[in-house]
Amino acid sequence: MAWQQFILSLESLEPASVEDALLELGAASVTYSDAADDPVLEPGVGETPLWNRTRVTALFDDSITVDHIVDSLCAALDLPELPEHRLETLEDRDWEREWMVDLAPMRFGRRLWICPGDQDPGVEGAITVQLDPGLAFGTGTHPTTAMCLEWLDQIDLAGARVLDYGCGSGVLAVAAMKLGADSADGIDIDPQALLATEQNARRNCVTVGIIEDPTAISGEYDVVLANILAGPLVELANQLSEYVKSDGRLALSGVLEKQAASVRKAYEHCIEFEEQKEMHQDGQTWVRLSGRRIAS
Repeated sequence: MAWQQFILSLESLEPASVEDALLELGAASVTYSDAADDPVLEPGVGETPLWNRTRVTALFDDSITVDHIVDSLCAALDLPELPEHRLETLEDRDWEREWMVDLAPMRFGRRLWICPGDQDPGVEGAITVQLDPGLAFGTGTHPTTAMCLEWLDQIDLAGARVLDYGCGSGVLAVAAMKLGADSADGIDIDPQALLATEQNARRNCVTVGIIEDPTAISGEYDVVLANILAGPLVELANQLSEYVKSDGRLALSGVLEKQAASVRKAYEHCIEFEEQKEMHQDGQTWVRLSGRRIAS
């Protein structure tokens, strides 16, 4: 189905009233954007600022006409005419897959390649993961995921049992299997993530165990990865550490540089850490902490 977007310069109109009127007309979504180049800096408590020149965009199906929108808005807002506006037709595309259009195969480490859709890196000896994240996070483009993929490519996974805690799209679990792991399990609190993981495993002709509840995790793993956030990593330190077998490997990601010390401290009683890996993006420094469980 084709979609149409109605774009209106807000000017002095009251945003909430305009939004209500557009939704009443059947808009599938209403968004605001800057019509100039006027950054909104950090607001004060209780403030919800908009730009000095704000543009509102409403998404409609292809049955609506610009005359109907204009007449209805003028009546609802008691206006003789609307500020500058236009209606645009959007090309009918699979928007959930649009992320793949501008992405080429990406290499992580020496052998591992993440390939959007059915692309092929065309490199001899490449180990490829064909990826479609669907509605789940994790394409390899973010530093936290990239550093975990590089780490997997560096270690010996032959015959290993792997746990991907917070699996997202399943890219880490699938990559581990392609790199030689004997088995891999993925766990996530988001049902969409588990579905994406299952689909990506099938796409790559590997099997990944799907775990919905942490209480269902049984036994110890040779390799555990947790690419989540610093807060949960600290809270789950004892739990995640117990999943790692004696002398097994642990990788923690989703950590900013300023958070690394507190995360490391939560695990250092049982994990012997290696030198941390850092990666910079958009003015932020992300960290991967990895090491071995101290033999008992």
